[in-house]
Amino acid sequence: MESSKTLRRFCDLIGLRYTDLDRGCCRTELTITDAHLNPYGTLHGAVVYALADTGMGGALSTLLGEKESCATLEIKISYLDSVRTGTLLCETKVVQRGKGIAFLESEVFNQEHRLLAKASGTFRIFKPREGKVVDPYQDSQPPFPSEKA
Repeated sequence: MESSKTLRRFCDLIGLRYTDLDRGCCRTELTITDAHLNPYGTLHGAVVYALADTGMGGALSTLLGEKESCATLEIKISYLDSVRTGTLLCETKVVQRGKGIAFLESEVFNQEHRLLAKASGTFRIFKPREGKVVDPYQDSQPPFPSEKA
């Protein structure tokens, strides 16, 4: 499954791990390394964004039909606190799923469960005209919770 391999490559690149995937919900985590820091020595906002965006795709995938796929339309994120070290935890839930649009929310915490960011996102749901779309989240095991080479 090429889509699944692409997802795993991205997750491996930034160190993102899935820890739970349930109907309409997803949990991911990431251990901060020096590669995740901005020039000021704090976590780069794009890492937090990636946790939220990937978690939203994972949560929504649990509610998609066999031939449906999804893509991010927009995400609004509020960064509430900064962090330099430790593990990030992202909890995501589908708030509402319609025929063609879904609305989701993510919260990102540090390992002490201090809220670092809140995000809301709108995703488009696609129904293919021909053939079957491969669901990158439907792989038997990896990338959930994580895959080690």
